[in-house]
Order: sequence, then structure tokens, then C-alpha cells
Amino acid sequence: MRSGVKVAVVGGVFLVVAGGVGYGAYNVYSGISGGISDTTSTSATREIETGPLSDEEINKAAKAFLTAWASGSEASDVAQLTNNATAASPVISGYRDEAHVTDAVITPGKAVGAKVPFTVKATVALDGKTKPWSYSSELTVVRGLTTGRPLVDWAPSVIHPKLTKNTHLTTTEAATPPIEAVDRNGTVLTKEKYPSLAPILDQLRKRYGADAGGTPGVELALKSDGDSTPGETLLTLAKGKTGKLRTTLDANVQAAAEQAVKKYSEASVAAVKPSTGEILAVANNRSDGFNAAMLGKQAPGSTMKIVTAAMLLEKNLVSALRPAECPATAMYQGRTFQNLDGFSIPNGTFAQSFARSCNTAFIKLIDDTKDDSALKNEAEQVFGIGLDNWQTGVPSYDGSVPSATGGEAAAQYIGQGTVQMNVLNMASITATAKNGTFKQPILVARSLDDRQLATATRSLRYSVAQQLRDMMRLTATSGTGANAMAGLGGDKGAKTGSAEVDGQTTSNSWFTGFQDDLAAAAVVEAGGHGGDAAGPVVAAVLGAG
Repeated sequence: MRSGVKVAVVGGVFLVVAGGVGYGAYNVYSGISGGISDTTSTSATREIETGPLSDEEINKAAKAFLTAWASGSEASDVAQLTNNATAASPVISGYRDEAHVTDAVITPGKAVGAKVPFTVKATVALDGKTKPWSYSSELTVVRGLTTGRPLVDWAPSVIHPKLTKNTHLTTTEAATPPIEAVDRNGTVLTKEKYPSLAPILDQLRKRYGADAGGTPGVELALKSDGDSTPGETLLTLAKGKTGKLRTTLDANVQAAAEQAVKKYSEASVAAVKPSTGEILAVANNRSDGFNAAMLGKQAPGSTMKIVTAAMLLEKNLVSALRPAECPATAMYQGRTFQNLDGFSIPNGTFAQSFARSCNTAFIKLIDDTKDDSALKNEAEQVFGIGLDNWQTGVPSYDGSVPSATGGEAAAQYIGQGTVQMNVLNMASITATAKNGTFKQPILVARSLDDRQLATATRSLRYSVAQQLRDMMRLTATSGTGANAMAGLGGDKGAKTGSAEVDGQTTSNSWFTGFQDDLAAAAVVEAGGHGGDAAGPVVAAVLGAG
């Protein structure tokens, strides 16, 4: 496909702008019939083509579809140029009727194999309000299974890259007014400066826009099927009055978090204030844009030993300075568990086993608890994990530690198996260890909507909390977290974790730590050992606090 070819709307009538390269008579809009006219003569019967597509077939099919789409032809006619007309027709129709795109100039790029990139420059208009709109997308040409014709391989993302089979475009008065979200000190938080906050800012607007003092504007937005209100805004035709919403975030800590996760693919980090539960930062660097920091569900590896150690301490089965067996391997109900590289700690204490992340020291104590729900109860009653009632201000997941027996229970003790966490959960666990009492993480003040915050049944006993903090301090100064935490001063503690994932050759790197009144946790998928990748992320965030 040659560059410079454009399909445009002139004076409200759809025309083909040749730009020096003509389409001839192929699929030009017919003002009389209102449909597509193909003046190229074809035989009534022909052989069904097979085999790879030629460059000519790819170019011709792409031109035909883009011309018909931009020309205002009936959606059903345009859809016939794809390999799924039934699915394509309502999306193409909605582009005009719901998104209110009144004209378009489509500029194809150079085909790469069967893929043809293109740019769209359009105008969106509603009730006298108009705004230019431009974006890029691509299509793929395939051979029809039954006809052998070159056709566009249908996907909603052809029309717009963010469209899926469960979303559509709509232009309407916004469901909620725009907000100006600010951090705890009044610094404005924008998607452009803090990209990780994009889904969070959208959710804050959805929940609190109507109460923040603003008035709605007119917007083009993505709307999920079944939702009563639009979601992500793609274009603002008319701005409403902006309301101000104060969050608990700290712009400096958030900036450090954004920068830290950029160093690794598929990384997330969260930071909270132990004394209050206020969330100071949430950042993700992910290919899918998912807010994994607050909604993720993954095994947290040995960072879970904070909860396991608290449970064992509360049951008086261990003490930080009492001896604890740490053999190289341990078997529990038919499953063999080992320490990293097969290390052991002869004549060591429980604090040393914690600091060096000895798996076997924890697993050998399972039967002594005499309670299959011991870990689950500790997680829920003390650390607020698995209550399924956190109210942070935006959607979040508050972790899960199901009851387990046998080898599954052993896996849970070291953060594997059915334990599910995200970095906000782990930052909160660390905050509880530091503070002694669970404070449910919050992103906006409870006074904003008088929502009911989650509470734990009880606090850690003072002696248990003190030992837990001391063991985390040992980890941060001479244990597996020492390298990552070396540059930090003040009162600091840490716990590392490596979580094995099925089908993944390298484990996920987990790290959680505290410095004074700040706790943070991070995960880097396929990052290796806890201190290798996630450790520096946490250290960078703590250092900014």
C-alpha cells in the first residue's frame, strides 16, 4: 500500500481523496444507492483461492475496507469486507451512531506482511460541540475460510486499539464531573506525570466526582457492556467544572515508585504509612495496564513468613533467640522442601532462620500448631488479610490464605500454594508488623463518604510485635535484605521472597520492608530472588519517604 492515500469527508459528503494515487472504481461510495458499488467486473463463478496472500491482495483488501469504513457506507456492507460480518457490523455502526464520529481521514502506512497500520484523523461532534480526534491502529488481512477472498481479520481493536468485544465507544455528557486529584500536600496528580495512577484516577472520578464540587462535560469514552456509566475518557469535547479531590498519596513517593518500576518489566510496588494505613504510592509497569499493585493475586513467596512467624511466636512455639532447626531439606507428608542452594544453619536461632529465609525451619513446626486453620486465622484476625471487606476508596483485593492440610499447608507456610497476595497486601502486612495493629489501607479519607473500614479482631502482643520487628531488622542489616537496604538509615526492617510459578523458569522476586513510619512492598515477575530485583524497588520508594 502506497503512502499518501487518504479517505476523507468533504462538506459532509464522503469522498475518496486520491492524493496522487487513485483507487480507480474499486469500492467507491455510491451516493444514490447508499452502499458500496464494485464496478470491477468478475465472473459469476470462480475458483476459491487458496495459499498465501499476495501483496496485491493484501493492499486491495485493506484499501477496500478503509475506503468503505470512512465513506459512510452502511455498516453491514463495510462488515462484509471482514471475516466476521456479524460481529463487525454493530461496532462499525456504533462508531458513527454512538461515538458520533462525523468525518475521518484515514492514512494507511506500509504493509508489514499481512498487517497494515493506519492513522485516523477524525472529528467527533455532539450537540454543537466538536473536537478533532486522532489515533493509530492496524488491520490484518486473511483469506476467508469459505470464500478464499482476502478479508480483514475482524477484531474491535481495528476500529480503535482500546476496543474489545466487551466494550464500545460512546460520546455523551459525562456521568460524573472531572476531578483534580491532589496528593496529601496539595500537589496535582495527573495521568501524564504519574502513568500508573491512570486507572486509579478514573476510579476516583467515577466514585467521588459527583461529590467533589464539579459539573460534567461532554466526552468520548470507552463503555463496558452492562455498565451504566462510561469508563476511560478518550476525548473531551467540552470540559466540565473540575472538582478537587484530596488523596493520601505523596507525590514524591509516587514519583520514586513510578521511576523504580520502570527498571523492570511486569513490576508493581505499593507504600503505606503504618501508623494510619494511608497509601502513599501505587505504581505498576505492566504490558497489560492492569493495576496489579492493588488487584493482583499471586503467591508472595517467603515474604509470607512475616505472618507465619507471628503465628508461631503467638503460639509460643518459637522465640527469636531460641534455637531452631534449619536443615538443608525437610519432608512433610510426602513433599520435600529445601532451602535455596541447599544451605543449612547448624545450631542457629529462629531469628537467624528468618533473616536468611530458611524454609525448613518453618515447615518442621507445622504439626506443632495442631490447627489446620492457624495461618488463616493469624492472617485474618491480626493482619486483616482475607476479610474481603477492604474499602480503600477504589477497587482492591485484600488477599487470601485458605485453610490447608498436608503438603499444601507446608507450601502456605513459605508463601506458596494457595496463598494469594498483591504488593498492597504485603505492604500492609509489613505496616502491621511495624505498628503492631492493622490499619486498613486507604486512598481517600473515610470522612469523604463515611464508608466502613475493615478492622482486625486483635493486635499483636507487644512481645510478639517486638520480636517480629527485631527479626525484620536483622534481615535488613545482615540477612537476605541487607544489600537492598544498605543505603537506608533510620529504623529499618525487611523480608525477601522468591515465588515459583508454574511454566516460569525464573521465580518472581518479592521484597517488603519498612523505614521509620513507611512500609513498602514490590514484586518483579521473573525477577529471581527477592533481593535481586524487588529489593531495589522497595529501597528506592522507602528512600523517597
